[in-house]
Amino acid sequence: MENVILNVQGMSCNHCVKSIEGSVGELKGVSNVKVHLDTGTVDIVYNSNEVSIETIKKTIDNQGYEVN
Repeated sequence: MENVILNVQGMSCNHCVKSIEGSVGELKGVSNVKVHLDTGTVDIVYNSNEVSIETIKKTIDNQGYEVN
């Protein structure tokens, strides 16, 4: 398992938290997702043999947020 912390712009409320945690959490290979509104970051624990970081970033982008 790998851990990554992504900087994500555009998150401002609990809907944002649920949107990202729900969509990324449904990806095969992702075991944990935690959004931190106060720092604008998303902590993700995932298996790189099952899902790529690019897929995770694209999933967040598709929710309307910008991953830096």
